[in-house]
Amino acid sequence: MNLNELTIAQAREGLRRREFSAEELTMSCLAAIDAGQALNAFVHPTPEIALEQARAADARLAAGDAPSMCGIPVGIKDLFCTKGVAAQAASRILEGFRPEYESTVTQKLWDAGAVMLGKLNMDEFAMGSSNETSVYGPVVNPWRCDDRELTPGGSSGGSAAAVAAALCLAATGTDTGGSIRQPAAFTGIVGLKPTYGRVSRWGIVAFASSLDQAGPMTKTVRDAAIMLQAIAGPDPKDSTSAEIPVPDFEAALTGDVRGRTIGIPREYRMPGMPEEIERLWQQGAELFRSAGARIVDITLPHTKYALPTYYVVAPAEASSNLARYDGVRYGRRARLAQGDGITEMYEKTRAEGFGAEVKRRIMIGTYVLSAGFYDAYYNRARKVRALIKRDFEEAFAQGVDAILTPATPSAAFGLGEMASASPVEMYLNDVFTVTVNLAGLPGIAVPAGLDRQGLPLGLQLIGRPWDEAGLLNMAHCLETAVGFVSKPARWW
Repeated sequence: MNLNELTIAQAREGLRRREFSAEELTMSCLAAIDAGQALNAFVHPTPEIALEQARAADARLAAGDAPSMCGIPVGIKDLFCTKGVAAQAASRILEGFRPEYESTVTQKLWDAGAVMLGKLNMDEFAMGSSNETSVYGPVVNPWRCDDRELTPGGSSGGSAAAVAAALCLAATGTDTGGSIRQPAAFTGIVGLKPTYGRVSRWGIVAFASSLDQAGPMTKTVRDAAIMLQAIAGPDPKDSTSAEIPVPDFEAALTGDVRGRTIGIPREYRMPGMPEEIERLWQQGAELFRSAGARIVDITLPHTKYALPTYYVVAPAEASSNLARYDGVRYGRRARLAQGDGITEMYEKTRAEGFGAEVKRRIMIGTYVLSAGFYDAYYNRARKVRALIKRDFEEAFAQGVDAILTPATPSAAFGLGEMASASPVEMYLNDVFTVTVNLAGLPGIAVPAGLDRQGLPLGLQLIGRPWDEAGLLNMAHCLETAVGFVSKPARWW
């Protein structure tokens, strides 16, 4: 096994036993990144920084000062601000932007000894489900079918592809409506969206501030627990981060789920759901039952309103957040004609700088917030969001410990296949994930099988608020029972 193919837990053990150095581990990842350029996952590699951090990690290991992520090479989604390194959010409008500060998540990783391999591709401003809205071009899923190029999902498509192809040991992602869990399911890896407020949002380019949450994308559930431990916790720079102690997530991975209650929501049985998704879901429930958990049917009656609610709330918040990009202080500024004023500068800069999907969502958001439509759309969506959250609260109040659902309505689809479709068809990829963001809950996608074409399919577990420890343990039980070990056949 090449060093870049190790999990975080395996690499941590090898580093502590001096079986290899952090520098050797990093060199293995850098070689894999160089060989994997066809995937278009890394858009700003940082080999010099990586080697410098790896040598510093080796010094810490030699001194016996080895925190949880010491010497572990990771990729960083382009949405995170990284001091002195391009942070473009995959958008033309942030061309040339190099932050003078570090996001809280990445600073916590560096403090824990992690090594930055570079920045990862994504959908522009995290708006997309296929990684096709990026200014860098689409990411290609390392899994293939009939030599078609497939989407890795979005918006954290670069993160998912990089982990699945072993270009890095783990990566950061962000999840606003499923952008960690959907690409994780499409690429056969683990993706964890923590409770809203568990991880600081400071220094992450904002999409929809009441929905965005950073989380780990890893090869295993244990790795997700290790990485979450490093990045979680309150942050005085983020008023929405919670003053709640961070438990030992890895210690919670006993695999014992006896006496736990798993809910199966009837509303997630969508018309036209592929038979193999339904079968996988049933198999997941049976695995939990065999492990000693109690399986119960539950109802989440407002689920059918989740997608329209999300696609009012998220664009409304995006239209507000993206108003700051004007070409004045940083990023791209359009070339102006003689006589152009400030209004023309704004108009031309935004017309050139934003892609079509971002413009679409800004216009939708501006519309639903406008006078005469605010109550009809945005206020009504906020009320429905509260009802969706209450559905989950009632299920948990009845003794449900976690909820089991499919992660996606299908396996990965081909790049360009949705190009002629209505945007709504693309949005349907988030049908099983958006409720978790609307309710602020933790959710995790775990690879659970292959479809008839040999592509990965995932199951999702939704947990109680702040119970990532319990959620990770149940995911660990599912992962162990499923025994998913398939990897994409190397073609790149």
